[in-house]
Parts: sequence; structure tokens; C-alpha cells
Amino acid sequence: MPQPADRAAAPVQETLDDLGTPLAEGTFVVVDLETTGGRAGGSAITEIGAVKVRGGRTVGEFSSLVDPGSPIPAHITLLTGITQAMVATAPPIEAVLPAFLEFANLEGDTVLVAHNAPFDVSFLKAACAEQDRPWPRPRVVDTLPLARRLVTREEVRNHKLGTLARFFAVPDRPVHRALDDARATAGVLHGLLERLGPMGVHSVEELCAFRTAPTRAQRGKRHLAEGVPEGPGVYVFTDARGEPLYVGKSTSLRKRVRSYFTAAETRGRVREMIGVVEAVTPIPCATGLEAEVREMRLIAERKPPYNRRSRNPERASWLKLTPEAFPRLSKVRTVRDDGAPYLGPFTSAREAELAREALLDAFPLRQCTRRIGPRGDAGPACVLAQMGRCGAPCTGEETLEEYAEHAGAAREAMVGDPEEVVRALRGSIADLAAGLRYEEAAERRDRLAAFLRGAARSQRLSALTGIGELVAARPLAGAPGSWEVHVVRRGRLAAAAVMEPGADPHAFVAALTATAETVAAGPGPAPAAAPQETECVLRWLESPGVRLVDLDAPWTCPARGAERHRELTDWAREASEAAAEPS
Repeated sequence: MPQPADRAAAPVQETLDDLGTPLAEGTFVVVDLETTGGRAGGSAITEIGAVKVRGGRTVGEFSSLVDPGSPIPAHITLLTGITQAMVATAPPIEAVLPAFLEFANLEGDTVLVAHNAPFDVSFLKAACAEQDRPWPRPRVVDTLPLARRLVTREEVRNHKLGTLARFFAVPDRPVHRALDDARATAGVLHGLLERLGPMGVHSVEELCAFRTAPTRAQRGKRHLAEGVPEGPGVYVFTDARGEPLYVGKSTSLRKRVRSYFTAAETRGRVREMIGVVEAVTPIPCATGLEAEVREMRLIAERKPPYNRRSRNPERASWLKLTPEAFPRLSKVRTVRDDGAPYLGPFTSAREAELAREALLDAFPLRQCTRRIGPRGDAGPACVLAQMGRCGAPCTGEETLEEYAEHAGAAREAMVGDPEEVVRALRGSIADLAAGLRYEEAAERRDRLAAFLRGAARSQRLSALTGIGELVAARPLAGAPGSWEVHVVRRGRLAAAAVMEPGADPHAFVAALTATAETVAAGPGPAPAAAPQETECVLRWLESPGVRLVDLDAPWTCPARGAERHRELTDWAREASEAAAEPS
């Protein structure tokens, strides 16, 4: 909710939920390795040392020499003091690695810490790979770049581990032995954490996300996050005039809004926005899906300047087969109630043009825009027809019935089976490649991929938007016995609610559908909502655990539709990336 201006200087009492995991409660495993060389691919580990710390105290240590299975170079022995005789009776990495991983417990919430972490992590990952053991992918803190941000060159001449250990008066000094160096790194970590406190870094999550210190504006406007509720929802940052600057969503409103005012927020554009933010308006939602949909609608409606995505869904391009006696393919921005089949929407006009060319490669449809009567009477043939590049009926070579066969085949490829387009383009690609005309073959490949992306998208949308009402439910994560329930009408989210344990499911669904938004029928694959909203609903419906409660029409896609040809396009990958992209 908007905050009064006179609250600007008031301190904010933050809760543990706000902070995430406090640094004092986080578990850190500080590791150091000694190796036979500098590259994980061609060198081996000779020693592993690790220190487990929590709350500023050491709670465990791990140390073991490792038989590298190869001679130790003389200069490495001179540096570390580890000789061939010392590792001759040491266990191999196959025995040491499982013991270290058990000690570190990197599968849990433990944070892995190292000085120049990419070096140590690369050797540990390589060792896991050699043993067909999955790398646990822990959160990693590298004290080297952290020290470069927090300790200036006026304070130290360099950021080597030994220099930092002396600067922070760490009792354990690095001597190129794994456990001693891990102890020194742990001491340096504690010194760096003391410097992070005044910068607003108080949690493990903020530490792992830290890149630069928060700006003065970020620190001075933390009070704006006060009073923001927990749970899923949408938040709107506004300026002094109440104009929206940025709209976002989260499954945890309080934590997400607060993060904008800490070191965890490093995006330059967002930090710039924080300088002019005067209020935050939270909009609580029942479910994460409702929050995602409301975010899309608000961005499209208000077009906040600091949002880059989903601001102009109306600019999407469509390809349609015009409802004329002699139909042609036309790129349009608007879907009309004219009975024409529509393909898309496409991400750009270029994509729509590629799909159009794919259809023209497969079917002899006219390309001119002149009006042609039922008998093909339009005067002299156009230039394209004279060049043999247009299936124009005005040449007098085709009757209305003959041209209708081509148009009907094109319609079927758009809304049903695209096999004719696939066969025509794949044949063309093979012929061009055989003739060493690779650039032209690549162009045909791009045309086919664009067509299949558009066809798959419109067919998926049409399958859901053809259903007047669909009710679906999914168990609510972290709340045993609770269910999130959604009512979807013609692809538009019409209602969302959480059913608590013990509620009567039939009565709950009846009440939810009775109060859901009324959605009228409309034309095209996305008649009642922006395509992005319907695709968002589709992703939720296809997620694990969803159960269909009720629907008033079959939910089916064409059995031989465009999705059958996913191997010819990167459509599935693009859809996945679009779903994960942050606002």
C-alpha cells in the first residue's frame, strides 16, 4: 500500500521471514584443494581440506591427502610440500570424494565457500563426473571477487589469500596446505561478512546475490516494503504522481519487494528506478497463477516504463487466409470475426512473413492484393502471375473450384495437418543441399520452422479457447490438504481460489464458478485474453499434479497437428525460455 511521505526516515523492524536465512544461522563449508596442476582436465587432486562454520564458529573439519594416480611435478612439491611418498599410501579420489561430499552435505542448504572458487569447483565437478556422480550444484560464495568489492587497494596491495588473512588478522595463515588454507579462508570470510552488514546484507540469500553495495536510494527507501503482505501477488512501484513505474509478481510478496532495497538487486535499470519510486502497492492474489496473469494484464494496460516484457501484446502479427472467393495469405495485427483461419501469433512480422512463404512454397495461392470476382475476372494478370510466381486465377488457367482445392489444402495445413507443407519444404531443402545451395536451403528451413511454430501455437491456443468453461485443481505446495483451484473460460483465467482442508469440494467449486468472471465467445485462437495469458494458463494446466475437475467440451488438439513435428523447430525450447524469463 502507498506509504506516507513522513515515514521515509522511520526505521524498519525486519522479521526473520523478511531476511531469509540470517547469516548467523547459515552453514558454510569452506574448501581448499591442492592439485598436481592448474587445469581440472589434465591434473588431479592431491589434498582436500574443508572447514564447516556456523554462527562464526567452527563446527567441523575435514582433511585428507589423495593419491593422484600420477607423479607430482617437482615445482608443485616445492610449493605445497606434498611429496610422492606422502600420497603413496593415501586413498584415491574414489574413496575421498564420497567422504567429503557426506561431510559437506552440499545437497542441503549448505553454502560452498572458496578463494578463487572456480578453480576448486572445477576440480570437484570433474571428480564427480569421473565417478558418474551428479554434482550437487550448491550455492557458491567466492571470497576473491567479494574481497575485491569490499577491500580497497588503499587498504591492501592485492587480494591474495595471504594478504587478506594478514589484513583481517586471521590466526591461521595459508601455507599451500589444504586444511590450513581452508581455515584462513574461513577467517577471511568472517572479516568480509562484518563489512557486508552496513551494506544491508543480512541473509544467506543476499550474500549469494551480492554484486555491489546497495545505493543510497535503496537503503533510504526500505520503509516502502513495510506492511507488504506475505503470499502470492502483484506489486506496483509508483512515482510521486502515482504513475506506475514497474509491475512485478511473486509467490512471496514481502520477500520480493524487500529485495529491491538490498544488495541482492543489482540490475542497473531497476536501481535507477528505485531513485524515483515513492510508493509500493501490493495486490494479493489467491495463487501464483493468478499473480502471473494479473501481472501480464497490468503491464499491457498501464505500460510501465521500466517493464520490458509483455507491454504491447496488441502488436503481435497473425497470418490469415482471407475469406474471399479466391483467398490469399495476409499478415494482420487484428483477429476479426470473419470466419478466416488464423495462424500465430508470431513474435515479429518477419516470422509471419517466413510462415507465409512456407505456405506459398507448398500451395499455388495468389499473392496480389487486387479484388477478384467469383469467375476470376480482374482484368490483365498481375506481374507476379506473368512471372509464374503467383497462383492468380486472373490468368484464366484455374476455375473457382480448382483454386478452392488449393485454398482448402492451405486451410487444412494451418488448422490441422501440416504434412503437405513439411513434405514440400523438406524436399526443397534436400534438393538445394544436394546442389550445394546451402544458403537457400537454410532459408527454406527457417520458413518451415516459422510456419510450424505459428501453427503449433495457434492449434494449442484454439484447443483451450474452444472450451467454454474448465475447472482444474492442483495440490498447494507446502500446505498439505489444500488445493489451488482455477476456473478458465475460453482460455481466460476467470477465477482463482485456495480450497482449505475439510471443505466440501462440490460446494466450493459451485461457489467459485458462480462468482467467476463472465467471458463471452469471440473469434480466433485467442478470443478472450492475450495469447500470452492463455499460454500461461496452459503451462499451469500441463504442470505435474493438476487434475481436471470439470469442463464443458472436449479438450483436444489435432491428432496430426503441428506439434507432431517438434523436431523440425525450436518452438518447444523457446516456449520454455519464455516461461522462465523474469519480468
